[in-house]
Amino acid sequence: MLSIFQLGVADFHLPNKSCILYVSESDIIAGSSYKRKLVRYRNAGSNFQGLVLVENTRLSEQYFTAVQKFVVFDLGLTLLPVRGQTEASQLIAQIVHGESRENPFRRRSASRLMDPQVLSMVQLVPGVGRVKALALLQHFPSIHQLCNAPPAELESIVGQAAAQQIHSFFHKPTYSL
Repeated sequence: MLSIFQLGVADFHLPNKSCILYVSESDIIAGSSYKRKLVRYRNAGSNFQGLVLVENTRLSEQYFTAVQKFVVFDLGLTLLPVRGQTEASQLIAQIVHGESRENPFRRRSASRLMDPQVLSMVQLVPGVGRVKALALLQHFPSIHQLCNAPPAELESIVGQAAAQQIHSFFHKPTYSL
């Protein structure tokens, strides 16, 4: 059962157990108040799959990378860029009308993807928290593949600084006595 608070946080509740928060061009340009809205949305913690649609237009494109990092890495939400309300409405209609098929934008729950012990182990790597660990384990199906990943491949998932930390962690020399 959804509470009134949860209903008020999302902009759209879809029949396929997805809810959508829409961040408009004007929200982004106006400043950081959209961040509070996103945090409330994430903290609502309903059983719905959270999607964030963000307008990426000529005016907002200079801010888009920062918004993307905040939504995906800091909050762990799924972000879908759209060019405007028309494209957003088409995407929502496609999700609703295609509900008989699996929603391609819906993340699988972490519990179905991986063992909690593996997740905890990856979080022990310096610079890797829960969100980055989940992103890494979604991309690399085994710890072995994660350990042997080149920095460039890691960088596309977690950013340059974290990629260097991860690669250094797995490739630092070991000394024996």
